[in-house]
Amino acid sequence: MSDSETVPGAAAREAPGSAPALPRKALGIASGYAFAGPALDLGALIWDGHCLPDARIRIPLPMLNRHGLVAGATGTGKTKTLQLIAEQLSAQGVPVFLADVKGDLSGISEPGAADDRVRSRAAEVHQRWTPAGFPAEFYALGGMGHGVPLRATVTSFGPLLLSKVLRLNQTQEQSLGLVFHYADTKGLELIDLKDLRAVVAFLTSDEGKQELRDIGGLSAATAGVILRSLTALEAQGMADFFGEPEFDTGEFLRTAGDGRGVVSVLELPAVQDKPQLFSTFLMWLLADLFHDLPEVGDADRPKLVFFFDEAHLLFSDASRAFLESITQTVRLIRSKGVGVFFVTQSPKDVPADVLGQLGNRVQHALRAFTPDDQKALKATVRTFPDSAYDLEEVLTGLGTGEAVVTVLSERGAPTPVAATRLRAPESLMGPVDGAALDRAVQRSSLYDRYAQAVDRESAYEKLTEARAARAGETAAAEPKGARAPRGRQRAGEEPSVVEQVVSSGVFKSLARSVGTQLGREITRSLFGTTRRRR
Repeated sequence: MSDSETVPGAAAREAPGSAPALPRKALGIASGYAFAGPALDLGALIWDGHCLPDARIRIPLPMLNRHGLVAGATGTGKTKTLQLIAEQLSAQGVPVFLADVKGDLSGISEPGAADDRVRSRAAEVHQRWTPAGFPAEFYALGGMGHGVPLRATVTSFGPLLLSKVLRLNQTQEQSLGLVFHYADTKGLELIDLKDLRAVVAFLTSDEGKQELRDIGGLSAATAGVILRSLTALEAQGMADFFGEPEFDTGEFLRTAGDGRGVVSVLELPAVQDKPQLFSTFLMWLLADLFHDLPEVGDADRPKLVFFFDEAHLLFSDASRAFLESITQTVRLIRSKGVGVFFVTQSPKDVPADVLGQLGNRVQHALRAFTPDDQKALKATVRTFPDSAYDLEEVLTGLGTGEAVVTVLSERGAPTPVAATRLRAPESLMGPVDGAALDRAVQRSSLYDRYAQAVDRESAYEKLTEARAARAGETAAAEPKGARAPRGRQRAGEEPSVVEQVVSSGVFKSLARSVGTQLGREITRSLFGTTRRRR
């Protein structure tokens, strides 16, 4: 039989009517997606320029924890693909996490509106489109924007992730790790940035240097860089992201009363100009889940599917230790029932060691206007299995809402590459009004728990009290008329931040109390993160 000959279509249909014949090669592709168990419907096969609605392209539900990639140029429909997958996961009882960088995913909570484009797309793929909203919770980093505030303590965030936020080099990163190690072994929990600043300054004092003698020192120059970076972070209004009440990432695993999975939407438009911060914070959320969840092995459905938008920001300027931790986290978190989808413009944005672990691929159109674009296109084609398509031609010719797909079958083997016309989301394809979003947030059962920041007594407050007490002791013991010792700075020269802090009497008191404290060392995971004590 030649390639032009046809055989009866065998794929399942949603709309009534007779099944038309499919070209042999198209049938071969479609048969690779005829799964027996529960699956998500992505859309219909495109072959020879035509949409074949009887050839349904699907992802087996159990394979969603084998991770995935959604890639494509700006404006090709990646966001709508996320929305489509999230809706179907929620409908099948799987919780979802979405990072909403541009602010246009909040509509998942409201029923969509039928228009000519929606009706046309539904007809093309034989989709019985019904408007529907899905249970959603909205979050915002540190309360910046519409959402329940997400915060983390400095202790649980850990040195590796914080180094990336502060843009420290490898030496400075190692020094910050030493600071955390010291705080951990002494049982000093770092709640906010003030606590960290105080410990850094202490460890450059004469008393602090003695504490670190056996495990390495912290130079005044490196401490100065870290302190200046912390000050800059606070000046940009980012101090609110660190503190209490710390968010419990277990909230992402909830289902609604009707059994549907809750879609957790992290609203990021207010901080989209701070990519180092929000991309690293997303990694903390994932690492926190990894640290806390038990092993489940291969399950019939994921516990959570986590969509990591703007993934290229995570890998940009990342240290080797950071990349190794990402790779290991992605590799191991699958056994804990969590699937991770990276969302970015090009597969080359994701390191090869991570890309090799992403079993499900939805590749939207790529542009090839420049020599670099052409090189990236050829590299992308090489990452796909052998295909019946000319992928270079197909990938540059896909329209909005179309993609090239390959996923893992129920047996764990890659499916044939399939050009796909995607279904239309059933929820609102656009943002919810800000006022309505605020009302939804304030009605949330989580609002009272996390809305109000708590600044309980921690290292900063204890140091302030000790400084006041020490100053009183010094004043009482000093003879009248005694002159203060001459400082090393020249007359009229302001002391540095480090000098101001370490020269205060508080650190002598701190050295006595902390240096002999029998604290329990904190155990840290791959990223140096740690679980809070509840």
